[in-house]
Amino acid sequence: MELRHLRYFVAVAEAGSLSVAAERRLHTSQPSLSRQIRDLEGEVGAQLLTRGARGIELTPAGRAFLDHARLVLSQVEAAAEAVRQVAHPAKPCFSIGFLTGHELTWMPEALRILRDELPNIDVMISSQYSPLLADGLSKGKIDAAFLRREQRAPDLAFHLLVKELLVVVLPSNHRLAALRAISPQDLVGETFVTVSDTAPVLRAVIDDYLKRSGTNITPAHEADHVTMGMSLIASTGGVGLLPAYAQNFLPSSVTSRPLKGDTPTIELVLGYKKSNKSPILKLLLSRLDELVARASKKAH
Repeated sequence: MELRHLRYFVAVAEAGSLSVAAERRLHTSQPSLSRQIRDLEGEVGAQLLTRGARGIELTPAGRAFLDHARLVLSQVEAAAEAVRQVAHPAKPCFSIGFLTGHELTWMPEALRILRDELPNIDVMISSQYSPLLADGLSKGKIDAAFLRREQRAPDLAFHLLVKELLVVVLPSNHRLAALRAISPQDLVGETFVTVSDTAPVLRAVIDDYLKRSGTNITPAHEADHVTMGMSLIASTGGVGLLPAYAQNFLPSSVTSRPLKGDTPTIELVLGYKKSNKSPILKLLLSRLDELVARASKKAH
């Protein structure tokens, strides 16, 4: 008796038809399958199948044999899977999240830091809003993330990477584009595009800056992300404040200018869950200075 005899018998018993089992499940000819079943019956010394009005039916001996055949096949598959796991153990997974738009600068450098470990791990990359990244860290879905210093996340730790300057983003043909630098007072009376609650940390920095500058500006539009913000600015002829990294994605119809005076900044941090004991995370944290130096060199 061979394993193929058991597989053929189970396939016929489950299909209830020699022809269906042969063509659709076993991809063999019906005469060959019939011969294999006869060989099996000869081996066990009993008839296992009969032809009935509704097709192939199990004899009492066949019903008794079916459960044992299935058990043997399942044990063989379990043994094979155990061997595969020993021979080819699953790689540990390390998940890195990026605040949308920062992948260009930080992802290649992070992967370079982890280069020696990459053959031994599977790296998953995600790009999301900062609050969603913080939530992923808290839930253990993400190991490390490049994000803002989100509030109300006591289970997370943050390491400062850079402080990004905010710049004025405006249409290329806007009258203020003629200036080398723009003051907050220059923005009064303009159609102002700000960010929505999808970026609460950035929104707070912008609001605080305008308040400290003594300017009374009511936003006309709110953008959920950088691309939407630039589209609104271009289409409405408005202006907005965005972190300097947004300059990497400006279309030709939109430009940027620095702010005069005390320019506001927003932090980009590396965040992780304090209880995360991943050795890959430990490696990344141990080389943060190198990571920042490489990214800064690229930015300049």
